[in-house]
This record gives sequence, C-alpha cells and structure tokens, in this order.
Amino acid sequence: MDKTRTLAVDVRGLSRRFGERVAVDNLDLRIEDGELFALLGVNGAGKTTTIRMLACLLEPSGGDAFVYGHSIITDRGAVKAINDISPQETAVAENLSVRENLELMARLYGMDRKTARAEAQRMMERFKLSDRAKDKAKGLSGGLKRRLSIAMALISGPKLLFLDEPTLGLDVRARRDLWD
Repeated sequence: MDKTRTLAVDVRGLSRRFGERVAVDNLDLRIEDGELFALLGVNGAGKTTTIRMLACLLEPSGGDAFVYGHSIITDRGAVKAINDISPQETAVAENLSVRENLELMARLYGMDRKTARAEAQRMMERFKLSDRAKDKAKGLSGGLKRRLSIAMALISGPKLLFLDEPTLGLDVRARRDLWD
C-alpha cells in the first residue's frame, strides 16, 4: 500500500454475529482512496453483512471500521454523510417515475428543486434512462430498475459508494456500461 495515499476504508477486527451464527469473523481490510474493490465469496459468506456494517446500516458485534477516518461506531453521522449504497435488492419507489425517483433522492440529500432536476437529468443521461423519464418504476424491467437504483445511489455524489451485487439483473451491454 502506498503510504502517501489516503485510506478510504480501514477495517479492524470487524465481526458480526446473529445469535450463534457468525456472519463476519474478525475481518481486517484496507482500501485506498480511488480504489475499486470487490468482495467476492459464496452465498452466505458475509459480503452483504460487511457492506451493511460499513454503511452504518448494521452495528458490528466486534471490532471497528473507519471510513475516511470516521468510526462506524462512534461517528456514524459523518460516515453516512460521505457514503451511499445501492443495495442487493433494487430500492426504487415503484409508483414514482424514473425522474421522480431521482429527484426525490436528490431532494433528500438537500438539493433545491432546480439542482435536483438538473442532477436527475444528468443521471438519466449517464445511465441511459432519459427515454424512460416519465415511466413509473413498476413498469421497468429488472435491469432498468437496477440502473435506476444505482443512479439513485450516485445522485448525491458520495465519496464512497457501496454496490451490493451491482450487476444483478443487468444484461451484458448494461454490465459493460456500468463498469465503464
């Protein structure tokens, strides 16, 4: 690891138990700023549990992790302010349109109406959703919902983005576009 680079994530002995079941066992991990990092493993290996702890959605049973120097235990607000997550299960409001979903997320992150509309348009263009702007999310295919979910996670401009199973439901072209 380059000593001059900033650590984005510094995990120290992170553990999570659900009753007697150990989901994450004493994990140590360091991810540098700007690094693309993937957690790989079989189903039930603790990948989603780890992401949920790092995003402050689930408290660890032991250890700690620091996101840009902020503890996920003692400084949860600061951690939440600089990260976002696109969960494994697509998180869209089914009865809102593509544009409305994006604008809602932008407004929740404090953007005024005009800025939210502009950012929603930018995300629709970036994720090739512009032609579906007025369509209700419930009418989208699984792959389009996934793209919308990822766009919603990115609209706030997070310093750190967690993508849980990011290519789930995407076709080959959409997967390539996402990675690009």
